[in-house]
Amino acid sequence: MSDSAVFFENETTHWEVVEDKIQRQIGGFDDSIMMVNVRFEKGGIGALHHHHHAQVTHISEGRFEVIIGNEIRVLKKGDSFYIPSDVMHGVVCLEEGMLIDVFSPMREDFIK
Repeated sequence: MSDSAVFFENETTHWEVVEDKIQRQIGGFDDSIMMVNVRFEKGGIGALHHHHHAQVTHISEGRFEVIIGNEIRVLKKGDSFYIPSDVMHGVVCLEEGMLIDVFSPMREDFIK
């Protein structure tokens, strides 16, 4: 196994522009799991969507309005949330920050 398959250094790992005010950086993956850093500027919106992947997200910086199913909560640095498979969810960035998303299985659509 090569170093590039197991180590993802911030300075050398590409950030992809997802849309206005949102960028993502893949931090590691195999077929069963994927970690992604998602950087938001204030006002960035992760639009409501759903996918077959289970997801756990940790808020490493900032403050976000988080919508999961019919529930809405304002969460901040240090908080986390879980999204079951196929449940509608989204976020609004209230204070510049970063989410650390973990998906199972990996998000094939994030790999180009």
